[in-house]
Amino acid sequence: MKDFYNIEKIDAHVHINSMDTALLEQALTDNFKILTINTDYPDFSSIEEQNRVSIRHLQAYPNHFAYASTFRMQGWDDPDWQEKIIRHLDETFRNGAVAVKVWKDIGMEVRNKRNEFVMIDDSGFDDIFSHLVKKDIPLVCHTGEPKDCWLPLEDIALKFIREYFKTHPQYHARLNPEIPTYEEQVAARDQMLAKNEQLQFIGAHFASLEWSIDEIGRFLDCFPRAVVDVAERMMYLQYHTSRDYRKVRNFIIKYQDRILYGTDLVQDPEIDSEKFKEEVHLRWLNEWKFLVTDETMHSSEFDGAFKGLSLPLEVVKKIYCFNALRAYPDAWR
Repeated sequence: MKDFYNIEKIDAHVHINSMDTALLEQALTDNFKILTINTDYPDFSSIEEQNRVSIRHLQAYPNHFAYASTFRMQGWDDPDWQEKIIRHLDETFRNGAVAVKVWKDIGMEVRNKRNEFVMIDDSGFDDIFSHLVKKDIPLVCHTGEPKDCWLPLEDIALKFIREYFKTHPQYHARLNPEIPTYEEQVAARDQMLAKNEQLQFIGAHFASLEWSIDEIGRFLDCFPRAVVDVAERMMYLQYHTSRDYRKVRNFIIKYQDRILYGTDLVQDPEIDSEKFKEEVHLRWLNEWKFLVTDETMHSSEFDGAFKGLSLPLEVVKKIYCFNALRAYPDAWR
């Protein structure tokens, strides 16, 4: 635990939606760099405002802050849609964006003029993804949802996921049977990657394969340029650890070069800055404790104790820093 402050770390998945510098101040205290990921999410401010916030923080904290831009699906059926999106993304790259995020509205929400769901492997994205390959820009992808999204609320194992779908029923596939199945979401993502073999790909939230350690490994074996982040899925790792400690630890060590640390922390404009700093520090400290010690811990997310993974130092450094530096080579300069 004493190494927490000494080792350089990167939280490669947060959402800073405010000019307030609370999260960045705490990052400096706790020896973190930050990647904020802009997302066209109705709960967040507009993409334009997220970009303004990101540019401001990048100017103020160029060595500790980086950001991923995104785009709207509005106008999908227009013949010049891809061209417009590419122009928009190029502008964000000129302003310092180091990656692009696509979100679960693709596959779960957006429909074309024939009222069909637009999936991530649609040819309508081909020029955009080819452009990212040409410019060596990574794609951060949140495709689909946890597999539990297709279960009744009472059968969802973890409290946080259960509460999320209770308050966001529009994304709860069990209540919206017209949404493509979990298997269709994952298959579309894999087909997109098969078409874009040179794309640097970051599968957000364990690439929506959080339910199975074996499936995450299969995915990483199939797509050698892909990595995954653990953002808001550390609780699943702890859940699996409570059931098969050795399997989880061996998995992390085997794929030590393919896993990025991230939290999915959200900083909204109305936060209490000091309270938020305390919450951020505690979150970072507790997840560090899980990865570096062998102490027995408990989670409010599920019943049952789990033991820390006590990972080797070289593995910890990769997960917390080196893998993110490699995945986002233009960040934190």
